[in-house]
Amino acid sequence: MSTEKRLDGRLPDQLRPLSFEPGFAPHATGSVLACYGNTRVICAATLEKRVPGWMREQGVESGWITAEYSMLPYSTHDRKKRDIAKGKLDGRSVEIQRLIGRSLRAVVDLSKIPGYTLWIDCDVLQADGGTRTASISGSYVAAQLAVKRLIDDGVLTESPFRDSVAAVSVGIFHELEILDLNYPEDREASVDFNIVMTGAGQYVEVQGTGEEATFSADQLARLLELGKHGIAQITARQAEVLG
Repeated sequence: MSTEKRLDGRLPDQLRPLSFEPGFAPHATGSVLACYGNTRVICAATLEKRVPGWMREQGVESGWITAEYSMLPYSTHDRKKRDIAKGKLDGRSVEIQRLIGRSLRAVVDLSKIPGYTLWIDCDVLQADGGTRTASISGSYVAAQLAVKRLIDDGVLTESPFRDSVAAVSVGIFHELEILDLNYPEDREASVDFNIVMTGAGQYVEVQGTGEEATFSADQLARLLELGKHGIAQITARQAEVLG
């Protein structure tokens, strides 16, 4: 790995300062403030005694996990108009909240929350690159905190989680393969990936593209290894916060 320094002084394989602050939204069943450097996302989990209509119609006897994602107007340098003011969700928000839901469902046995929907709400307070990856990692912690509380309260008898899940970005910036891109790096990266993995090292999703550029099989392999390296650290931090 190169020892060349990046714009913010990090090494290529170095994460930004990472933290999960529990209990940030006291009315949620479980919540954290997830911080990847200057990217800050409130992740909250709330259990509802209801499942989607399609599950009731098809007689599916299990629960569901779904997510909503939004960027607050002051989260970016220029004010971002609220989706409600536009009358519809923008395509990016829809894509990200579906990704968050898929990521959580990949590590949960939904049959252990029959008749319930676990809602995950992610609100971006400050955006500096990696809002979707911070949302996924924070949502897992918030959901685990919610499950622990629900077991303590006798609502659930056991945890539905089979594994942990976390996410991080990787990319190629000025021909340098780097981990956990901030906004200036993300904006100028020639190749940009978002990687979602379980604690056991299984892939949930890999989203990657060349921004008017291409990448080789060797570069792809190195980027995946870089992502695995970062996610191992994030998983350890999640476990530390959850005790």
